[in-house]
Amino acid sequence: MALAALSMPAWIGRFGHAALTGHVLLLLGLGFYLRLVRRPTVPRWLGAGLLQVVALLVHPYLAAMTLALLGAVPATRLLRGQPFIGPALAVAASAAAVGGVMAGFGYLGAAGDGGYGMFAMNLLSPVWPAGSGIIGWPWSPQLDATGHGGWEGYNWLGLGLLLALACGVVLAPRRAFRMLREHAGLALVLLALTLLAISHRVGFGERIVLDLGPAPGPLEQFRASGRFFWPVGYALLVGAMVLLARRAPVLCLVFGLVQFVDAAPLRAALAGWAGQRTPWTVPASALREALAEARSLTLLPSWPCVDHATGGGTYALLLETLLLASERPVPASTMYVARWRTPPTCRDAALAAAPLAPGELRLILPSAQAALAPLVPDSATRCAPLGTLIACR
Repeated sequence: MALAALSMPAWIGRFGHAALTGHVLLLLGLGFYLRLVRRPTVPRWLGAGLLQVVALLVHPYLAAMTLALLGAVPATRLLRGQPFIGPALAVAASAAAVGGVMAGFGYLGAAGDGGYGMFAMNLLSPVWPAGSGIIGWPWSPQLDATGHGGWEGYNWLGLGLLLALACGVVLAPRRAFRMLREHAGLALVLLALTLLAISHRVGFGERIVLDLGPAPGPLEQFRASGRFFWPVGYALLVGAMVLLARRAPVLCLVFGLVQFVDAAPLRAALAGWAGQRTPWTVPASALREALAEARSLTLLPSWPCVDHATGGGTYALLLETLLLASERPVPASTMYVARWRTPPTCRDAALAAAPLAPGELRLILPSAQAALAPLVPDSATRCAPLGTLIACR
C-alpha cells in the first residue's frame, strides 16, 4: 500500500507546487473517516478537527478535500441507519474552526481570477496512461479539452492501481459490493468530488462534450478543479488493497511493485527538474550584498502593473529578485498573490517619485526604467546600474 501510494502519478506530477504535494493530509483524512465511522470518539474528532486547520494552512484546496472526507462520516452512518446527528454536529464544529481560522488570517472576502472549469479533469484522465513507464506513453503533453493545458487535471491512476482494482473486484465481487454499500456515504462524497473535478465543461479527449453554461459564483474560487480527484484515487487504492489482502495478499506487493515501476518516468522527470541549476538572469551576488544592507525593498514595476500579455520576461525577473530577497527578512513592496481581498491598483509612478526612506533599496527592472527612473528624487546621485537593473538607495 505504501509503495503504491508513493508511486501515485498525480502526487509525483505535482512537483512545482510544493504545498499541493502534501497528499499525506488526504491519507490522514481517509484514515480519520475509517476510524470515526466505526467509533466516533471525542479524541478522534479533536484530531480530525485539527487536521482540517492544518490542511487549510498548508493549502485551502487540501482543506476542502479533507473536510469533504470528514463529511462522509455522518453520511455513511445515516445510510447505515446508525446515529449520525452527533457526527454531523462534530463536522459542523470542524468547519466552524476552519472558518474561524480563515476569518482570523484574512481568507474571507478574498477573490482570485476565477475561471472554474479552465483547469478541469478530463473524463479520460484517470485511465489515460500519460507517464506510464510500462505502457511507454510520455507524460507530457497531457489531455486537454479546455485549451489551458492538462497539467492541473492530470490524474492517471497508475497501472498497478488499476490492475489491483480490477483483480480485487474479480476475486471478491461480493465483498467489493458490500464495501461499497457499507461506505455509501463516502462513495457519494467521492462521486461529488469527481464531478467537481470534471467541472461544468466536460472534456473527453480533446473535445468538450458537455457545457452547462456559467458556473455558480462560489465555485469560481476553485479554478483548478481537476485537483479534487486526488482523494478518489487514494480511496480506490485503499479499497483495492483491502480486497486483495483477504484473497491474495501477495498481489498487494506485486501490484505495488507494478505501480512503482510504472511511475519510473515521472520520478526521472522530477529528478531532472530538481537537478537543474538554471543561471540567474539578475546579478545575484551584487543583489545579495545590497539586500544584506537594506531595511526594505521597493521593486518596480509592481506585480499588478505588468502587462499580462507581454510581461512574461518581467514576471520572471520579479520572481528571481523576490527569491533573492526572501533569503533575508527584508520587507518587499510587491508579491505574487493568488487571491486579493481588495484588488491592487497600479501606483508605480507614486512609488518611484516618493523620497527614498532610510535603508530603502529601490530596484527598477528594464521594462520600467524609461518611465520610472527619471521620477526618483536625486536619481543622478542615488541611482546606479546593477547589471540590467537600476538600484537606488
